[in-house]
Amino acid sequence: MWMRVCAAVGVVALAVGTAVAQGPPDKDGEYLVGPGDSLQIFVWDHADLSAAVQVRPDGKISTPLVEDLQAAGKGPTALARDIERVLSEYVRSPVVTVIVQGFVGDKTQQIRVVGEAAQPKALQYRQGMTVLDVVIEVGGLSAFAAGNRARVVRSVDGKSKEIRVRLDDLLKGRIQQNIPILPGDVLIIPKSVL
Repeated sequence: MWMRVCAAVGVVALAVGTAVAQGPPDKDGEYLVGPGDSLQIFVWDHADLSAAVQVRPDGKISTPLVEDLQAAGKGPTALARDIERVLSEYVRSPVVTVIVQGFVGDKTQQIRVVGEAAQPKALQYRQGMTVLDVVIEVGGLSAFAAGNRARVVRSVDGKSKEIRVRLDDLLKGRIQQNIPILPGDVLIIPKSVL
């Protein structure tokens, strides 16, 4: 009996420990779930209620016994507690773990690259990201890019701020141009004028 209790405590501790996924952080450092994220929802001792789901474009998820629950904008732990509240109507003391497996993230936590990148796109933010990391992820600059006229648009206290960045110089080794990137930044790479 004692071993069963220890095993159950270990499983619960593991479940709680994995509830916070690694990914773009909110202000408190926790990843916020966003549309398109893939989630593994584990209900301890109820395999029939566990499910792998994708967050819909409207930001909601549905699992067995839980329909249309808002997931986007919440951390995995908060989402697990919301699922537990709904399930408690059907199951005694449910223990839920939410693990983010496929990261897209909330749009305020993405980095967008537009203009003359080789592959313009939205990227998942990672802690410690720099403009060089972003340029590498989009495959570099296109042949028509005016890299030294690039700029990062950042929202600061609700206002847009532009930061000039010389990407051509950065790619030639002038590392002082390698500025930190923050969630929500937009890197704009203009086209050169011939």
